[in-house]
Amino acid sequence: MSTAARHNLTDLLAIMARLRDPKRGCPWDIQQDFSTIAPYTIEEAYEVADAIDRNDWYGLRDELGDLLLQVVFHSQMAKEQGLFDFDDVAHAISEKMLRRHPHVFGDASYADVEEQKRAWEDIKAAERAAKGAAQDDSALAGISRGQPEWQRALKLQQRAATVGFDWPDHHPVIDKLHEELAEVAAEFEAGADPARLEDEIGDVLFVAVNLARHAKVDFARALKHANAKFERRFRRIEQLAAEEGKALSAAALAEQEALWQRAKAEER
Repeated sequence: MSTAARHNLTDLLAIMARLRDPKRGCPWDIQQDFSTIAPYTIEEAYEVADAIDRNDWYGLRDELGDLLLQVVFHSQMAKEQGLFDFDDVAHAISEKMLRRHPHVFGDASYADVEEQKRAWEDIKAAERAAKGAAQDDSALAGISRGQPEWQRALKLQQRAATVGFDWPDHHPVIDKLHEELAEVAAEFEAGADPARLEDEIGDVLFVAVNLARHAKVDFARALKHANAKFERRFRRIEQLAAEEGKALSAAALAEQEALWQRAKAEER
């Protein structure tokens, strides 16, 4: 594509405006609102992360475009309602980056990254106060609810750690994990009340996030790898069963387990 033919952000904004035009636009785009588009926004963010994880740089270009379209889509809907437009979005984030990096764009200096992180949280707290938000002096103030719960668990734990509420290392976290698992087992023995089980299993998951944090392991990435490993091995045992002339569903559980062990041994 020649340089003259390349589209830019102005073109993209015009395309979205046309798609949303009540008379000449696309029926599907016209009927959307913030709530119907929000799930696509989340999905596209995950697609970006997946392309990066796979080192698919051409795919990343396309996925970033899809994510940018989400910002443009929301901005166009807001413009139609007289709320704000794309320029307002760009201005707001630019102002925020300037404000939150006084060590780059101002005269501030920090001894290390940890001091910078603490200053970042202080700046965010000042921003909330300036917006007239209800006074909340908790160390947990301002943690977003619009994120996956495992990620919110991590944020809660990190924020609590800033005031010293944290295990000294991984050993007591492992002990706590065993304790929570024992409580889950006890609930099963007591009759497996759904509400109680949900509560206890939630505790297990919360501690698992904490363990990953102490191990400096990305919880989402670790789970992603576990999912990939399970899928890879499961597909292999389906193949092994087929090589023996049977469907996996026709094999007894003991046979399936034997195939699973074969699949694991092959990976070693």
